[in-house]
Amino acid sequence: MSPRYQDDEHNTWELAEGLLQQAKAMMREAESAMEAWRTGKEMNRLRCERRGISQSDAEIRYSASANAKNAITNNSFHVGLATMYYNAASANYARALYLHARDGARF
Repeated sequence: MSPRYQDDEHNTWELAEGLLQQAKAMMREAESAMEAWRTGKEMNRLRCERRGISQSDAEIRYSASANAKNAITNNSFHVGLATMYYNAASANYARALYLHARDGARF
């Protein structure tokens, strides 16, 4: 196996690993945004409960708030990025495996 092919395979695998780490980081951001949404929703529910506002009205009020919209937007954005990074990592893992199999078949 030529060193060039080994380098290509190794570099492709490392790129895939880096992309996978980015995807995981984006999923953590998405989870954080979703947790912020849940926390805000619960705090709003409790605040409305103290004021005698029904739970359904509290949900409607929270869903219209800037905090809720920002949390959902952040969650959607980071899930989209994570999907992109996971797909790119998958393509690079497949390429590394192809290079490995191709180079192994030569000898």
